Amino acid sequence: MRGMVFLSICTHRISVMLPMTEAEKRLWQHIRNRQLENCKFRRLYSVAAFAIDFYSPEIKLALEVDGDSHFVDDPVEYDAERQEFIESARINFLRFTNDDVYHNLDGVLEVIVEGI
Repeated sequence: MRGMVFLSICTHRISVMLPMTEAEKRLWQHIRNRQLENCKFRRLYSVAAFAIDFYSPEIKLALEVDGDSHFVDDPVEYDAERQEFIESARINFLRFTNDDVYHNLDGVLEVIVEGI
């Protein structure tokens, strides 16, 4: 089974553990219900042991919104390893900061459209 990645949806389990941040809520309001290029995004999608903030299984696109806690030593390394693992499953990965969402939401949405 080496090299195989098992994808599963564990939305209920994860959503109980991880409430959305304000930045995630703002982005979610613009990508939910096929509002962006008619693309379906899911919240808190599991890839093996990792949770992705938003994911479109139709086009294999993951979206992450990183807050301040992601920019200290341990989380930076963890995020890089996590992203590498997720990308090894042939999932495209777009990462944004909270500040991107708060101060340049239109730009974030444009990048997502380009990724679609």
